[in-house]
Amino acid sequence: MSSPALIADTIHFDLVPASKIPPYRIFLRIPKETPPPQGWPILYFLDANAIVGTAVDILRVQSSYPRGTGIMPGVLVGIGYPTPEAYDSVRRSWDMGPPPGKTYPPHTEGGPDVRTGGADEFLAFIEDELKPVIASRAPIDGKRQALFGHSFGGLFVLHALFRKPEAFSAWIAASPAIWWEGAGIVAEAERFAAGADAKPPGSVLVMAGEYEQRLAPFQVGASDAAERARSYEESRIVDNARAMAERLASVPGLAASFHLLEGENHMSVLPGSVNQAIRLAFGSS
Repeated sequence: MSSPALIADTIHFDLVPASKIPPYRIFLRIPKETPPPQGWPILYFLDANAIVGTAVDILRVQSSYPRGTGIMPGVLVGIGYPTPEAYDSVRRSWDMGPPPGKTYPPHTEGGPDVRTGGADEFLAFIEDELKPVIASRAPIDGKRQALFGHSFGGLFVLHALFRKPEAFSAWIAASPAIWWEGAGIVAEAERFAAGADAKPPGSVLVMAGEYEQRLAPFQVGASDAAERARSYEESRIVDNARAMAERLASVPGLAASFHLLEGENHMSVLPGSVNQAIRLAFGSS
């Protein structure tokens, strides 16, 4: 007899936005321990269907040995979709793509057109609807709220920082698609950095994998090697991520840094980048 494996100490529920668009699937893990007087630190992360198990295991193992890891308990909130798949490529394109956005051909035959540009609506959902729901279930330290996203999610993290810098105190963008749609996020960053208004203090961590801008050993000599090399040259994920961190490091109040994950490609970068996000969100320092 066998039983399905469950994610330890984690629940999920579907939350329908006030706009009546299809629901989001929210994954939630609250520590069993007594919360600190100021409430729990919290990490919100995107693409939860793909990484919730990774995030939960990293935190539950390391926070159980804080004197050896420096990681304290905290709340995990994963934002995903009601699907058994790792990704809902159509919905995430809309949710995580900064405006104004564009329309693209369907990802699958007979599927819907793929649209981008809904990032502001997605951010409003997180701020105005999801955060109050989480706060009703656990005491949260408003000064220790972090946001993590990868690829398109990393692009969203940067856009959210530039639109609402007071929303989170730590921002983690892994392999952000900075090149997307003419690299419009760079102009956003420049306007953000040049703005005269005071920026709330915070930490920004931008990451990329070693093999996101050059062929990995297993790709050398492959039938698609030349095409893949051209794609890497176009997206320049590593260079763009490093330059973004350097640009943001000049903003007073922001502690911005870049981290290269050696030996990793665009997808294998996920476990290491989630670990870095856990460290920034729940580190005892």
